[in-house]
Amino acid sequence: MLSTTHAIVIERHGGPEVLEWREIPLAAPGPKEVRLRHLAIAQNFSDINLREGGFYLGSGPRFPIVLGNEAVGVIEAVGPEVTGFSVGERVAYAGVGGMFFENTGAYARHRNVPADYLVKVPDGISNEQAAGLFCKGLTASVIVHRCFTPQPGDPVLVHAAASGVGGLLAQWYAHLGATVIGTVGSAAKAEVAKRHGCAHVILYRERDFVPAVRELYPDGVAAVLDGVGKDTFLPSLDCLRPFGVMVNYGNASGPVPPLNVMLLAQKGCFALHRPGFGWLTRTRADRERYCQELFDLVLQGVLHVEVGATYPLERAADAHRAAQGGAHAGAIVLIP
Repeated sequence: MLSTTHAIVIERHGGPEVLEWREIPLAAPGPKEVRLRHLAIAQNFSDINLREGGFYLGSGPRFPIVLGNEAVGVIEAVGPEVTGFSVGERVAYAGVGGMFFENTGAYARHRNVPADYLVKVPDGISNEQAAGLFCKGLTASVIVHRCFTPQPGDPVLVHAAASGVGGLLAQWYAHLGATVIGTVGSAAKAEVAKRHGCAHVILYRERDFVPAVRELYPDGVAAVLDGVGKDTFLPSLDCLRPFGVMVNYGNASGPVPPLNVMLLAQKGCFALHRPGFGWLTRTRADRERYCQELFDLVLQGVLHVEVGATYPLERAADAHRAAQGGAHAGAIVLIP
């Protein structure tokens, strides 16, 4: 039985240089836990926020911290009181309770995980696809199901439409009949966004996206889906039509600035959402329901999981630098 494993650990906040590859203790799985040997680990911007000491921290964490909330693995051991899972099964999880800065630990070769948070991964979906799908797909799911469901032809602006969540949102909304406008940072990413179903693509480094959107839709769009945050949130309000929907789900460029509620009246009485997928998957039944929907959409070819790059887990610092530099379209996956 293993008593140690290797993981990416931080002892303080800072840049990618604070990520350390080290040996850590590993206890036997406790009651209602299983031990996983990770096969693929998702990198998310929440990991970068936590590393930097961003807004997710609340009152602050206790160091050392093993980063990561999402992974795919094979079950190597089953603790007492576990039912429904067996050694050798391939499973995935996105969070094991709490906020993104709580109960982390996915950046490790092995990990003990509460069985209640696991979902079995079906054949036909690779480890890398599953790692790139779970958190990002459930984030897209809460937006589609709880924030804004389009009518056919509704114009929808998706920022970072070649990114992990943005790409899934673009595909899903196009599938639902919306007319998707995507913003991207390069010509190469524009091609990715077009594959994702964007009817119009705006290269935001070459053109201000607000007049570009208004040229396409003078009355504004029905919804803006924003995972960028600080750089895009306030300008995006000028893209909305009256009674439109503004959804901020991420902060790749930094946290959204404080919002004066009077803007809702001044900009057209828009609805504002800041969702977290954990509220969509509070029960095991909900987790299984919405994860099965994601798997079905991938297997049916509706959603394509764009894995932009894979990095060895011990090179997580390089993966963080690449993510912050916008080096890749799609998800970044760490391989133990």
